[in-house]
Amino acid sequence: MSERIDCEIAVIGAGAGGIAMATASALFGMKTVLIERERMGGYRLHGELPLQVLSAAGRHAVNWREATGFGIRYEEPDIDFAAVLRHAKNTTAAQAANDSVERLSALGITVLQGEARFASADSLAVGDCVVTAKRFVIATGARPALPAIPGLADIPCLTPQTAFDVTERPLHLLIIGGGGAGVALAQGFCRIGVKVTLVEQGRFLSRHDPELSDLTIDALRRDGVTLHEQTEIAQVENTVPGIVLTLRHTDGSSTRIAASHLVLAAGWQADHGALNPMVAGIETGAQGIVTDRRLRTTNRRVFAIGAATDLQATTPVVLHHAGVALKNLLFRLPARIATNAAASLVPGDPELAFVGLNETEARRSHRSIRILRRPFVLNERALADGGSEGLLKVVTTPLGGILGAAAVGPQAAEVLQPWALAIGKGFGIGAMQAMIAPFPARGNTAAQAATDFYRPKLFSPFGRRVVQFLARFD
Repeated sequence: MSERIDCEIAVIGAGAGGIAMATASALFGMKTVLIERERMGGYRLHGELPLQVLSAAGRHAVNWREATGFGIRYEEPDIDFAAVLRHAKNTTAAQAANDSVERLSALGITVLQGEARFASADSLAVGDCVVTAKRFVIATGARPALPAIPGLADIPCLTPQTAFDVTERPLHLLIIGGGGAGVALAQGFCRIGVKVTLVEQGRFLSRHDPELSDLTIDALRRDGVTLHEQTEIAQVENTVPGIVLTLRHTDGSSTRIAASHLVLAAGWQADHGALNPMVAGIETGAQGIVTDRRLRTTNRRVFAIGAATDLQATTPVVLHHAGVALKNLLFRLPARIATNAAASLVPGDPELAFVGLNETEARRSHRSIRILRRPFVLNERALADGGSEGLLKVVTTPLGGILGAAAVGPQAAEVLQPWALAIGKGFGIGAMQAMIAPFPARGNTAAQAATDFYRPKLFSPFGRRVVQFLARFD
């Protein structure tokens, strides 16, 4: 006999967005059910966090090269591959306590582990349990895309989440996909002693401004990663010696690459098929669940957030979605997702990050824009730290409205924090120029870049005439 659970809000998917939704709903006194079929915490916990640990380990592994510039010399480190991955797993386990069934249950959330399927417009089946709710939130995320490459479906592949499950150092790690995850994995594993080849059929880091992303790719070359870009993958085979990838080049020639392990990091695809959304009258599309800007689906009872509705959604965007959905669900406020809601980080060395619109997107949506560039070589803290590679790039309107910002270099994500606040709150470039911050710091590039915005007008012939005119009254 099946169990029946009646609740006010049912959340499907226990990743970053789903847990945020369920937690807030429970804290506001709503009877809440949270359903997860796999591991609690989703990609944020099991993909992004260990990837950050791997990148940090990679930086420690090469610090000995950079210390010589300060007059400090020591021998190349001995890298314990298993210990690096064990540390990544321990870090994940420590954070997992915050996303655990026990903690969420203590908040009053009913956690069900199993596959959820819509049985009707207002009910779900989870194993032998039937869940009815006043409102549903789909937060199922996405799964790694499987490109249409002959032979790939028959090959055992790792993913950005399972790559940390290997127990021995791979002889040769082959990564398909040159997005943020693929690039960070390639550099991190290379720096801890793994031979790595990275293959991308399009452009590396295509979501990012090439003026900045090229610096990150150059760093991979210096580290020793073998790179193949704008190259067709003709076939993948599973042979006795290992996995063999055949590349076809534009001149008609081909290259065969043999590897011991294959990581598939070629983007994401919608992960809602088992949910039976059509049974509930929920429309789907190429990006996943179709929603309006309030994140409402074609079923008035159902909302969808994060990668379930936008395959490009990163964790900051997922949490933004959760906030918008909560305002609509709990407070009946007509909150809408921000049109410039975008933020991304590639945790490599140098770091690569952006918030808001990049230059190409801004030119497409605005008649006129201004570009501000501030190389870190002009920043005192960057010079003192010996990490002056990279720059800050800001996109504004002619009147100083901030459309987006991107940075490449050490601590790029930290440099962008005030710009993210400015974009979210609608602050103009004048607010950044007026900011008084501790000095010296990499974040000082914000005020310096903002000053560059005013420099052409301030020191123009007109500006000089104004100052000279006022000087007459002394």
